[in-house]
Amino acid sequence: MSPQTATGGPHASEPGHKPVMLGEVLAALRPADGATYLDGTFGGGGYARAILSHARCTLWAIDRDPQAIARGVAMAAQLQQSDSVQRLHLVQGGFGDMLSLLAAQGVDGLDGVVLDLGVSSFQIDEAERGFSFRTDGPLDMRMSLEGPSAADLVNTLPEAELADVLYEFGEERLSRRIARAIVATRADAPIETTLQLAHIIRRVVPQEKSGLDPATRSFQALRIRVNDELGQIEEGLAQAARLLRPGGRLVVVSFHSLEDRIVKRFMTGAAGRLPAPSRHDPRGLALPSAPAAFKLVANRALRPGEDECRTNPRSRSAKLRALERVVRAASENPTDPAMPSSGSSSTDFSNNPISAGAAR
Repeated sequence: MSPQTATGGPHASEPGHKPVMLGEVLAALRPADGATYLDGTFGGGGYARAILSHARCTLWAIDRDPQAIARGVAMAAQLQQSDSVQRLHLVQGGFGDMLSLLAAQGVDGLDGVVLDLGVSSFQIDEAERGFSFRTDGPLDMRMSLEGPSAADLVNTLPEAELADVLYEFGEERLSRRIARAIVATRADAPIETTLQLAHIIRRVVPQEKSGLDPATRSFQALRIRVNDELGQIEEGLAQAARLLRPGGRLVVVSFHSLEDRIVKRFMTGAAGRLPAPSRHDPRGLALPSAPAAFKLVANRALRPGEDECRTNPRSRSAKLRALERVVRAASENPTDPAMPSSGSSSTDFSNNPISAGAAR
């Protein structure tokens, strides 16, 4: 799909949607005048607006959902008069393709990248998108509105493969039981709606004491598989690291263990935080490698505060991690982020909050 670009002002955002951990994201990113940033998951524009409000900077925003881009274009058109300089640029596509998407726009370096992983509240709240098991709608789940849908997978995958999808991407212990029930049901008629599928799952999976809906993990698994979300994360992290200029930061907010595991492994590896080998391992005798090209901004993931969790329940599972490209002398040869080395330093931004401004 060809990129679409637009311009807009710093106060552009979609009302009614609350960006998660906004203050912590801004504190980690440190927006600065004259810098160039990327919001790789534009959504409703909450992060984008806040970044542009805190600094006289340029922001590129990517989203593969055409509805998100349409919101951004409308927002930009309304606010075009509020800023004399074009500072917000929208590009349609997946953040896992940010290198090529930005290269096509003449951008080859960034001072910061923000990624808010997973499904957006707009997608969940719109029944016709098929992401939610609480409202009835077509079994779709495609963020880009292109390619095979969740209904295609549910109605065509062999039982064993379907069970593997539910187990791998949803960590569903009863995946085989659910797959068996789905295959038996679709033998009579295709499964076409979200409530149809949710009913099948609830029929064979007991209600948990925690109150978690039995369909939760299966819907997550199908959504991740339909959109290749984990592949996008792996590609996006590597490409963001390549685009960062010295001193630039990568800030990622994740919402479940599969996402956070990938982010944590990438960032600790890029910062040279690899487990020390056993004293019996000959590799422990090797000479130290070159200093790492990145450092962790905080040693541990940050979590939302109690107030945010209370006012925005969707933030409860959020984790924020951040990575910074180290400023090095010209004589040094930084390691590639895909080839992490030993040695790292870190700073903690948890005591340096930046005002979040008005939430969208």
